[in-house]
Amino acid sequence: MRTYFPFSAIVGQSEMKLALLIAAVDPSIGGVMVFGDRGTGKSTAVRALAALLPPMKVVAGCRFNCDPAKPPACPDCIAKGGRRKSVAAPVPFVDLPLGATEDRVVGALDLERALTKGEKRFEPGLLARAHRGFLYIDEVNLLEDNIVDLLLDVAASGENVVEREGLSVRHAARFVLVGSGNPEEGELRPQLLDRFGLSVEVRTPDRLGDRIDVVKRRDAYERDSAAFIAKWAAEDAAVVARIEAARRRLPAVVVDDAALEASSRLCMAIGADGLRGELTMMRTARALAALDGEMAVTDVQIAQVAPMALRHRLRRNPLDDSGSTARIERAVEELFAA
Repeated sequence: MRTYFPFSAIVGQSEMKLALLIAAVDPSIGGVMVFGDRGTGKSTAVRALAALLPPMKVVAGCRFNCDPAKPPACPDCIAKGGRRKSVAAPVPFVDLPLGATEDRVVGALDLERALTKGEKRFEPGLLARAHRGFLYIDEVNLLEDNIVDLLLDVAASGENVVEREGLSVRHAARFVLVGSGNPEEGELRPQLLDRFGLSVEVRTPDRLGDRIDVVKRRDAYERDSAAFIAKWAAEDAAVVARIEAARRRLPAVVVDDAALEASSRLCMAIGADGLRGELTMMRTARALAALDGEMAVTDVQIAQVAPMALRHRLRRNPLDDSGSTARIERAVEELFAA
């Protein structure tokens, strides 16, 4: 069994870890885009969180990770009819490599079965494997345009539709999309960037103590991963309990008109493009309130989630050379100090 670095053992990067926890509580937020330097624990954090989450129930023998509590929504489950058994399975974590072909991503005809048995059978792609889990794309800003277009369609509809080679297949494809990249290596298409609910920035630690802790913990993990994981098991268990409690609490968390007005005023003040920012900020603040054990969204949650929900939705202001994060923080201070 493959092991992963404990989520709780990751040094610093508090905003990235919080964004991932929020996305785990409410996947409808739309995923997380992580910008930053290489070697700052981006992929480590995502893999650690996916491995940390409790197993989910899937239909036995289903290659599309279907939920047994919902109606059949894929070729495998439709073929089974009402005879569907459930089994426990780990939350999927799927890497989408930059060189992946369209067939590999969306699925295609199973050529081996077609040639040997003369049967037309659909071979699921990466989108099917990632359903109800995490789809991770490293260096997403270097992804081929045709793959970007596919991801945009699926992210908008929550469904993968394949019409090719005599096949007509559709199946659910809902996942937490997590991308990472270095802005210096290429711009991310605005259409794709807008589909990410949250955007966070990570940097190489600039505190001596943090850098030493990172090296020590990584070295300890590589020397004896079992002992290191056992050392952090209690902290990781607390994270799991916090996520599960937040998921149960989430439907009851109230977002009143005052919170919605504060969100809209903030978006207007910074000139956020479109209304997706308000919707994302509302959902994010609600998920954070659930994580905090609160039953209503307050200015505290709105102020905390504003940078991650809005920094990638700002228009560039040629008269203001400050970064998007600084602009948001300045607007938050002015709004909530009034």
